[in-house]
Amino acid sequence: MDLLFFPCLRVNQRRLERLLVGKTVLITGASYGIGECLALRLALPMTQLILVARTEEKLLAVQAQVEARGGQADIFPCDLRQPTEVEALLEQLPHPIDILVSNAGKSIRRSLFDSLDRFHDFTRTMNINYFGPVQLMLALTPTLVAQQGHMINISAINVLLLPAPQWAAYQASKTAFDQWFRCAAPELNAQGVKTTSIYLPLVRTRMIAPTKAYQNMPALSPDQVAKLICKAMVTRSRTIAPWWLMMGELVSVLLRWPGEVIWSGVMRWRR
Repeated sequence: MDLLFFPCLRVNQRRLERLLVGKTVLITGASYGIGECLALRLALPMTQLILVARTEEKLLAVQAQVEARGGQADIFPCDLRQPTEVEALLEQLPHPIDILVSNAGKSIRRSLFDSLDRFHDFTRTMNINYFGPVQLMLALTPTLVAQQGHMINISAINVLLLPAPQWAAYQASKTAFDQWFRCAAPELNAQGVKTTSIYLPLVRTRMIAPTKAYQNMPALSPDQVAKLICKAMVTRSRTIAPWWLMMGELVSVLLRWPGEVIWSGVMRWRR
């Protein structure tokens, strides 16, 4: 998987540990998958972790693992889909944030015709993938400017490629936040805040489990992505993506019309 997606996936552990001495890292979606693996990789004696997710019981389990490894972690159960819960989270934060990892997200694959009476498919997905992260980042921006901090957005390669049928809710929400983050980045950079967009291919998490077509497709492990995020903290690169993504973007632009025709044909054949 490293060769297929990120052949130079190496992290300078000593440099990472020096960088994070005395720092506070907030991770959303920290109870499972990528967020859990990242928390365990950042279980360092001089680093304070703020773990945010909906499931308190699972957060407690991750916190226990972090502390067993010699790290420090505070947990904050919070549903990012609910603005009032985000506000409550922001009021409780005990430390200024140096690094924000926006990792929480929701994936949904459903035909448009199966969603005609399910408007909540779109509102829920937009709330977790777009409105929640925007609310959190807006509130934390003054602190991150003061700390000369770092914002990391965990995005997906889909937002830069030809849209696929049955993914309207997911792709629209992820693309919306990717565009927001890219628009905000120059302003944040000018104030000393570093920004990184990480464009991921498939990751073997519970989020893709319901999609049977993905079961045998190449995918990164959550821990590989955690390593990638650690590398982003060290290098502070503006973007991190599979080496072939630029070619995929070019093909998506050049073959947009034929691609849409092909998708239409596939949908007719599946009816």
